[in-house]
Amino acid sequence: MPSFTLNDDLLLQILGVTEAAALAAAPLVGQADRNAVDGAAVAGMRVAFSRVPIDGTIVVGEGEKDEAPLLFTGERVGTGAGPRVDIAVDPVDGTRLAASNRPGAIAVMSVAPRGSLFDPGPVFYLDKFITSAAGEGLRIDAPTSDTLHELANRLGRPVASLRVAVQDRPRNQAYADAVCSVGAAVVSFRDGDVIPALQAAHPRGPIDLLLGTGGAPEGVLTAVAVRALGGWMQARLAPQTPAERERTHAAGISIDRVLDLADLAAADGYFFLTAVTDVTGLADLGVDDLPRAAHGASGSRTASLVVSPGGGIRRVTRE
Repeated sequence: MPSFTLNDDLLLQILGVTEAAALAAAPLVGQADRNAVDGAAVAGMRVAFSRVPIDGTIVVGEGEKDEAPLLFTGERVGTGAGPRVDIAVDPVDGTRLAASNRPGAIAVMSVAPRGSLFDPGPVFYLDKFITSAAGEGLRIDAPTSDTLHELANRLGRPVASLRVAVQDRPRNQAYADAVCSVGAAVVSFRDGDVIPALQAAHPRGPIDLLLGTGGAPEGVLTAVAVRALGGWMQARLAPQTPAERERTHAAGISIDRVLDLADLAAADGYFFLTAVTDVTGLADLGVDDLPRAAHGASGSRTASLVVSPGGGIRRVTRE
């Protein structure tokens, strides 16, 4: 595909979409209603999209697997003028975090040329394997113990020094057990796998590998950032229920296929993230932590990251 570049004006207009989602969700932080958080963010995004000069298609969105409000797959967004783009979006990654007023909730989106982002169809979850460039060629379907020893060898470190992010869910217990069996450290997190994925993909990140089953929307949009950062990623479709498996079979989609980074994001794109609640752990990525979105007496404040092709990470604060 041809190179894809957004000028600064359009880039900031697109960033306004995640900013709008974060600001719309902000009044609902700590109110114990994750669907209300998601619904407000979706509404904020739709209004903001209507002003952006792009011809956008939502390739993968968030909501149905959580019985929450949707940005529909196939939905057209933007004014219709400007570049034709694919969009992968999660209005709030970490709705539980926002609902309980905990750090780490973000509005997040990736934008790439039309036809370049993977559509997971009726599957809501992916098995994910994300590391920095040091892990290039390692495979998601290899034994975890072999993978960790090889990764440690490439990094020139003992395997016991490896830090592996695994989401704390019953479906991921086998991954956590495999990591512990070789003496590596499990970095457990409960909600929101986008930030740990960035930390794993970045060459100086505090995470050496992210492993486990998580949301498909987050997987596709994160692939854009992983590609930009020069990291390595593989994934597999991971239907979690009989109904999901039946829909996958009916759609003729193989759940055995290993998806490489080029399958998930076939062209360079841009990754946008705006803090809904405070976001920490970014120092190793070369940027400061992000304060939560807020409405104040004198106006509003947002703090965001933009990851551009080539790996540039830009922190944007707007008031």
